[in-house]
Amino acid sequence: MRCGTTACQVVIGKSVGRDLVELLAGTGGGRIRVTGESGPFAFEMIIAESGAAVTDKSLQCVEAEVSVCLVHGARGSELLGEVLVRKDGTWSRAQAYLATGGYLGLHDVDEDGTADVVAVQLACDGQCANAFVQVFSVLGPDLGCTAAAPARDQLPGWPAPVPSLSQLRPCAD
Repeated sequence: MRCGTTACQVVIGKSVGRDLVELLAGTGGGRIRVTGESGPFAFEMIIAESGAAVTDKSLQCVEAEVSVCLVHGARGSELLGEVLVRKDGTWSRAQAYLATGGYLGLHDVDEDGTADVVAVQLACDGQCANAFVQVFSVLGPDLGCTAAAPARDQLPGWPAPVPSLSQLRPCAD
């Protein structure tokens, strides 16, 4: 299997129930391979093709009735991410994510049993130090954003901020 211009190499793998989710990378590209009980699945790794560096810390999975895996990597000062969801025994790709504030992770913020994507964003298009947390549901509408803090290290729970649902409000455009 080719990843970009070279053969794919396994970067990291994680067990999710009876499935194995692996990140494969090569020069200029990558793939996400799932093997096991759910059957074989292979997805192009969008973030690798967009220039994000994938490492052995680039895969986070949360096993549940609806399992979620977040693949993320750094591209300059930004973090790019993409999500795979296993629902009813089938893996599918959800959407891609961007975090400008140095954190992208999975947490069940709305406590519905399915992990949500939590991203720290810099306010002012990165022209100031203010930062806020943006939360995306992988199954439905976005959950919202926190109020901006004067700096990202002042966000509740930094370096792994997990807001409560009551701290979220609609995000500004």
